[in-house]
Amino acid sequence: MLRRLLLCCLLGLAVPAHAILPLPVSQALQQAGLADDDVAVYAQRLDLPLPVIAHRADAALNPASTMKLLTTYAALDMLGPAYRWRTEIYRDGPLVDGVLQGNLILRGEGDPALMAEDFWRLLSRLRQLGVRDITGDLIIDNSYFAPQAQDASAFDGDGYRAYNVTASALVINLQASSLRLAVSADSPARVEVSAEPVLPGVVVQNRLQVTRDSCGDWRSRLQYKVQPKVEPQAANDPVRGVSIALSGTFSADCGEKYLELSVLDGPQYTYQLFQSLWQSLGGSLHGEVRLQALPPQAVKLTEQLSPLPLADVLRRLNKYSNNLMARQLLLTMAAQQGSVPATEEAGASAVRQWLAKKGYRFPELMIENGAGLSRVERISPRHLGNILADAYAGPWMPELMSSLPVLGVDGTLLKRMQGQSVQGRAHLKTGSLNGVSAVAGYVLDQHGQRWLMVFMVNHPRAAASRAAQDALIGWIYRHDE
Repeated sequence: MLRRLLLCCLLGLAVPAHAILPLPVSQALQQAGLADDDVAVYAQRLDLPLPVIAHRADAALNPASTMKLLTTYAALDMLGPAYRWRTEIYRDGPLVDGVLQGNLILRGEGDPALMAEDFWRLLSRLRQLGVRDITGDLIIDNSYFAPQAQDASAFDGDGYRAYNVTASALVINLQASSLRLAVSADSPARVEVSAEPVLPGVVVQNRLQVTRDSCGDWRSRLQYKVQPKVEPQAANDPVRGVSIALSGTFSADCGEKYLELSVLDGPQYTYQLFQSLWQSLGGSLHGEVRLQALPPQAVKLTEQLSPLPLADVLRRLNKYSNNLMARQLLLTMAAQQGSVPATEEAGASAVRQWLAKKGYRFPELMIENGAGLSRVERISPRHLGNILADAYAGPWMPELMSSLPVLGVDGTLLKRMQGQSVQGRAHLKTGSLNGVSAVAGYVLDQHGQRWLMVFMVNHPRAAASRAAQDALIGWIYRHDE
């Protein structure tokens, strides 16, 4: 007890020492061609009042996906871990002997984890209510969220990658076509490619060649091109078709891999998935798809609350760093604070108001979409550390911590520091962009004491800082009281 009290006193007096990085971290940075002042670090043992390391901790930096820690904690506190999203179905015409003489309307409220199987259950319920044939159109009411003006390709020029999908009040299956790649068991010289879900307007042209080298960075060795389908379509065919041409090489060493693409816009994706599922349920839809706010004469047929509550959604969001889910969360917070249609600006304002109620003032904070997929988002390591400390002391600590990847065990940290003593003893969120690398979360040291840590790098060689990040995690784990 005397030793711990003395340590607390020393920490309180020796403020300049906090700016010094541990030697293993500095050595790893030097080997990576980075200087100590190229990084910013904040680390605190959670049973002590002051940080052990505060190196450039007040710098306003791009946090990449570690910004999701702020977004998800704010959502837990503002919405509650049991919060569920609502998806509704309406009709605007009479229903006679199974025939809807009018339009079917889908109205979303931002469910970030509405998957194809959930949509199937909702449509199955619609069939049970007696709807079979729909003579009109499929109308999508996205008015709960304001239209997103961003160009999906604006961030990195790759608008078809699933991580670039913009938010919408009705998003199904993350608007993604998941391409499964594997070398054929029957023909080892052929790569099998299959798409999930199967959509009538998506065709894959497979020109991949099999190689026998190591798998490595398999994505960099294949190319894809998306373009409108070249075959003629009937003039009245409402299905917008695209083809995905895959070329390059795929190693037999890779086993099974998935390429996640979003090649259809939201309304067309929903329309094609609806057609596929509805036909499998014995139904028919004769019209097209269009966006429109709920007509005043519409009659509600059914609704579905999201199968997953917020706490479970966060596990999918944080463990695999899902950008679209984080965007949906930010807009949901705005809508729940009364800003409908919800905008990202209103979501950012809701988070700032929530921080102010907690007594925090983060003047450097910049929130664009809450996902960290941004060149303008900013927060300091100290303030992100404050959020981690506040969450740890609050009622939602178990929900937030369990949503984070476990070091060397799952999520984005599955293969990191495996086989080392610290494996399984850290819950951390990673973040990476070109020129940005970050990691933040909680580490349990060898003495059973929990720490928070934040490590951020904004530098052209940021990706080379991973060994230094791991060195900090190891240093915290081995820290001697």
